[in-house]
Amino acid sequence: MTLPPHDFAAIRSLVTRYNIAGDRARIDDLAACFAPDGILEFPGRRGAGRRGIIEALGAGERNPDLTLTRHHLTTMQILPGEDADDATGRIYFFVVTNAGIDHSGVYIDRYTRHAGEWLVAHRQVRIDWQSSTSLNRPMVSR
Repeated sequence: MTLPPHDFAAIRSLVTRYNIAGDRARIDDLAACFAPDGILEFPGRRGAGRRGIIEALGAGERNPDLTLTRHHLTTMQILPGEDADDATGRIYFFVVTNAGIDHSGVYIDRYTRHAGEWLVAHRQVRIDWQSSTSLNRPMVSR
């Protein structure tokens, strides 16, 4: 079973907005990609609700040598959920920084339609590989 094309396109647009907001350090815009009670999990941190997501992403120090970040989405599987307002996804990604290819992994997602708009209900970010020259803190998922 597949999602209707308009739902697939809306979810694809959602994950694109998420990455562009993150790359531009627009954390409020990134958090707005989540349902009001959405959850973001990534190595070493977890945020629940939009405010919690903003706090989790703002924790820790940023490396001042990191001046460019670009997330690139690759293989994408988006499947219907239990009803017309739910879907799941697995999306592979890699990240390029001003030091080159930095890390890669997978987003494991659950989406929900909230007030007519597709949003992320839960995202687990798994990091499968990180360069030894990474400008980001160590973050390979265990």
